[in-house]
Amino acid sequence: MSQVIDRRVNGKNKSAVNRQKFIRRYKKHLKDAVEEAVSKRSITDMEHGEKINIPAKDISEPTFGTGRGGRQEQVYPGNEEFITGDQIPRPQGGSGGGKKASDSGEGEDDFSFSLSRDEFMDLFFEDLELPRMIKTQLTREVQFKKIRAGYTVHGNPSNISVIRSMKGALARRIALTASPSRRLHEAEEELALLLEKALDDDPLVIALRDEIKELKRRIRKVPFIDTFDLRYNNRIDEPVPTSQAVMFCLMDVSGSMGKFEKEIAKRFFTLLYLFLTRSYERIEVVFIRHHTIAKEVDEEEFFYSRETGGTVVSSAIKMMRDIIHERYPSSDWNIYAAQASDGDNWADDSHVCRDMLLESIMPYLQYYAYVEVTEDDSTGDLWDEYQTVSDVYNNFATQTISDNADIYPVFRKLFEKQWS
Repeated sequence: MSQVIDRRVNGKNKSAVNRQKFIRRYKKHLKDAVEEAVSKRSITDMEHGEKINIPAKDISEPTFGTGRGGRQEQVYPGNEEFITGDQIPRPQGGSGGGKKASDSGEGEDDFSFSLSRDEFMDLFFEDLELPRMIKTQLTREVQFKKIRAGYTVHGNPSNISVIRSMKGALARRIALTASPSRRLHEAEEELALLLEKALDDDPLVIALRDEIKELKRRIRKVPFIDTFDLRYNNRIDEPVPTSQAVMFCLMDVSGSMGKFEKEIAKRFFTLLYLFLTRSYERIEVVFIRHHTIAKEVDEEEFFYSRETGGTVVSSAIKMMRDIIHERYPSSDWNIYAAQASDGDNWADDSHVCRDMLLESIMPYLQYYAYVEVTEDDSTGDLWDEYQTVSDVYNNFATQTISDNADIYPVFRKLFEKQWS
């Protein structure tokens, strides 16, 4: 049996545990309030918290009470108006914010509750997820990298540590030859002293010489290096969260993309960025705008530049492909792309876009969302070619947007949970 003790520091007069209990209990009311707040605020304010109201009747605790009728006896201290048998009129309730003033009665205001930024975003994104994530569930799936972790006695010959092995061999030779070497030194000194007084054929001289010969043989017999001495560099797998992503924003800025279309695209990109921040610690955004040619720009120029021209969508897709290969290898980055266009494109270019997506882009991406901004629900040649890509790759999604009210439904449709 295990016991978990929450030692997180609470704010003054606040309890994190009780707050979460409250959110779980009144989640439906909170979600309704969040949806209402989203419909009233601009998308650039999405990352802030919200103060919401919950009807007072919905936060009362269930109690047992007596039914209507019967006779009750109660004592009201300070009574100066009523005597036994009088009927007491029910006080007139108030909402706390009624339009007509009153000099009697009392009521209860709706309960006000402030959601933090994280709580607000969690409720808004609760029924959404990053679809078909291959390696991006940060708290569940991790990648690994090899790191040094000392030495091991077994391993690949290419990983052998020469210095560490030689140190081990030297220590072994010293340990095994210490005693014979010490005795050899003593025997040589004794032999030198004995030869000053005795002849070479003296039995003691012969015995010392035989002992010295045997000691030297024993010392030479100790191998310079043995398999026991070999040490190999040890490397283990260390989990590394896939905590970084790059988001490519592609937008058509040709003459057919007016202020209305650009504003809708801006709102969609902003919402997608906020969504990705819920799953990644580090996010880089690459802005690519295009007409007949593509250009990587900063956010200010991306949304507000007045440059216009014709339309060649493949120029932006080609630039995204080159940037991915140069700066964002798929082994290190989770790559997402969002493209906004009015569907107009040079007639001979749409099939080029299709082929580039199928062959050079989609194999490296986690998700690609294409939104076509149109006022009359009509689609262009680019939409038809993109349907082919959507049929091949499940992580390629297309939707149309006709006005600001479609942004949130379309976004939820693109990123709804994939129930199996």
